[in-house]
Amino acid sequence: MAIEFSEEHTLFRQNVANFVQREVAPRADEQDQSGAFPWDWFKRCAELGYFGVRYPESVGGSDGGFVAYCIMAEEIARGSMSLGLIISMQSMMATDFVFRFGNDDHHRRLLKPALQGEKVGAFALTEPDAGSDLGGVRTTVAEDGDQFVLNGSKLWITNSQVADFFTVLASRDRAKGVKGVDFFLVEKGTPGLTIGKDIKKLGTCGSVCGEVSFDDCRIPRTNALGTSGTGAKNLKEMLAQIRVMTGALGLGLSRAAYDAARGYAKERQAFGRPIAKFQAIQHKLAEMALDIHASKLLVYDTAARIEAGERPMTESAMAKLFATEAANRCADQATRIFASYGFAMEYPVQRFFRDARFLLLGGGTSELLKNIIAAGELAK
Repeated sequence: MAIEFSEEHTLFRQNVANFVQREVAPRADEQDQSGAFPWDWFKRCAELGYFGVRYPESVGGSDGGFVAYCIMAEEIARGSMSLGLIISMQSMMATDFVFRFGNDDHHRRLLKPALQGEKVGAFALTEPDAGSDLGGVRTTVAEDGDQFVLNGSKLWITNSQVADFFTVLASRDRAKGVKGVDFFLVEKGTPGLTIGKDIKKLGTCGSVCGEVSFDDCRIPRTNALGTSGTGAKNLKEMLAQIRVMTGALGLGLSRAAYDAARGYAKERQAFGRPIAKFQAIQHKLAEMALDIHASKLLVYDTAARIEAGERPMTESAMAKLFATEAANRCADQATRIFASYGFAMEYPVQRFFRDARFLLLGGGTSELLKNIIAAGELAK
């Protein structure tokens, strides 16, 4: 399938790229070192409508489509993976279930303000002993009259320290495994909800991430997001988008690493000439360019399929697997081209190298994705 971008896509990409070039990239290293939640960036992204790109106008979105959404993710990650992580959380994982299964009150009080940057959302799925294994979730939910009662804890929750609401995965019946899990809406300030301290990370240090726990945390029955027993199914409906979006983040990081390495190779002199003149360096740049081109084809072909109404689970796993592994290869090659300066904090390639590791985790590990691809191929 040939990838075709409309004039609107091209203009949107340029607008996002301009924002990144002016306001994000110059401060990316500073934000990485500070670790505080970037409220100014967050508000600017809301003003520019980035949180609502994939949502309809009826809830405050722009109905821009999934291809445009991936363009936004790619360009933002080119400037700062930390901001890319924050935006993807706010514009997809933290708000999708509220959009699809929340009631009018949830839309009015939480979803619409979130798309306008007035509320912050978080997605609480991962636990100390459960990530990809949804059936291993230990957080439980029990019915008590007109309420649900949650008990358990979540880990690696992006935006946890600043979130106004959480989309929480919990088990109604652990004996049923994955068929017993569902999602629930828990708002900040609910008795029994405790926010743990920020986790210090290797990469994406400019975003906050921590633990969330529930101790007899009571919520209204209306805060169930979806009917009983459909949690895993409802998550699967969003997983293809999560994986392709993560691939787009990887593509953005690969481009940033390539641009930095190519520019440095043209300027750095060794043995009387720029190192870009040496075949060893040229081969590294060629491999990076190949990874970027292949990632682009996979990400946007699958994004177009999703926008057309398909559910390409195998292809989305391919896009995520290749583009994120490619991002790690590109970041590694960039540090090699920079040589000792790639080890110095004053150059951004060390940040690319660290941030790329996050991409291997979100949306499914590479090993899990290979299992999904193999199962899809064997089913043909």
